[in-house]
Amino acid sequence: MTIRVLLVDDQEMVRTGLRLVIDRREDLSVVGEAADGEQAVARAVEVRPDVVLMDVRMPGTTGVEATRRITTCWPGPGPAPRVLVLTTFDLDEYVHAALRAGAVGFLLKNSPPDQLAQAIRSTAHGEAVLAPSVTRRLIDTVTALPAALLPHAPAPAPREGELAALLTERELQVLVLVARGLSNARIASALGLSEGNVKSRVNRILTRLGLENRVQAALLAHQEGLAAVVRMPPGT
Repeated sequence: MTIRVLLVDDQEMVRTGLRLVIDRREDLSVVGEAADGEQAVARAVEVRPDVVLMDVRMPGTTGVEATRRITTCWPGPGPAPRVLVLTTFDLDEYVHAALRAGAVGFLLKNSPPDQLAQAIRSTAHGEAVLAPSVTRRLIDTVTALPAALLPHAPAPAPREGELAALLTERELQVLVLVARGLSNARIASALGLSEGNVKSRVNRILTRLGLENRVQAALLAHQEGLAAVVRMPPGT
């Protein structure tokens, strides 16, 4: 099944380069383009892509607002497209806002073509994409923001002892690796599980902890210092 992608960037040259990268893959196809957030919302409704590749810094309606409107006000039918944010700067404040607005994850514009293609596939399959090289800095920045700037933050997190009661040992290990920014495929390889098994465990973790996405799960794991208390298999 071909994954349908909508490109959103105010620079035509960037859109052209992204199209060349994406359309070279047999399982990916660009079905539309937009130059700003307002166009992005309209085109998303028109072409109904699986994934919206969204720039955040654009004139007029920003990628953040466009992301919020696509993820929360989707007219249907069918589920809303998943939004993957593209940014030049790994500490761009707009990226944090876009994640809170409903984006599945973010990737840097200088990412290798194969990494971009895989990120689109992961996004289409419901996996959050957090550029591993900057996950730690993202979490540090978001957790340092005043609570007033985090209107969509989850309810107070369970403490470490409560986490152990809510999650199995294997689920705690999966949570630690999610916090490191690993994809389901890499977690499966590290823990000797199938990718489908990891996906199911991630979904159970989110449900049991009352979290909305992997970003919140990663934040929780770092806030609770799980990496220091959870026993991990050798080599991880």
